[in-house]
Amino acid sequence: MTPIRHNGTEDAESDPILDAVRDCVLAVGVRRTTLADVARRAGVSRMTLYRRWPDLRTLVGDLMTREWIDVAGRSIPEPAPGLDTRTRIVEGLVAGVEAFRAHPLFRKIVDVDPELLLPYVLDRRGASQLALLGLLTESLREGHADGSVRRAHTERQARALLLTVQSFTLSLRTMTDEDDPELDSAAFLGELRTLLERILRP
Repeated sequence: MTPIRHNGTEDAESDPILDAVRDCVLAVGVRRTTLADVARRAGVSRMTLYRRWPDLRTLVGDLMTREWIDVAGRSIPEPAPGLDTRTRIVEGLVAGVEAFRAHPLFRKIVDVDPELLLPYVLDRRGASQLALLGLLTESLREGHADGSVRRAHTERQARALLLTVQSFTLSLRTMTDEDDPELDSAAFLGELRTLLERILRP
């Protein structure tokens, strides 16, 4: 499972328009952002935007895909002696949930525009989910090959993992009591680690 890096840097690939829409959304949310705002901040014409994106929702969708895939790539541990594939998958997924929940764009959308996430929870798979499934599938095949991961239908296994971590990412705060160390976020991430380890262990 190869960490994603863009242009050899630690940052998501820079695109002035995606950077501009990110800044607008972080400032005022999606519903109060317009294509005119994005064009002005990016220093381009609205026609330049319309040539690439038909509407703001599509533009925001591409922004979310860029940001989420970058978070996922950063969360995967580098290969190291004694670190098997199962451990890399488990630690990468737990770190990914924690990183997603702390990501400023994710927090802004959840707090201000949560309806943007509903189609990807209830109706269809988005581009970022498909990319994450690709990463998981590749890693699971590696784990099957080295014997560290329980053999199963690879695509089904990847989808089950994504469903599990997606629920923790989106709904964890409904179950935590941050003033109780037995029920805070860290405790639940420990439970997630245990769940994933038991699901994947041969």
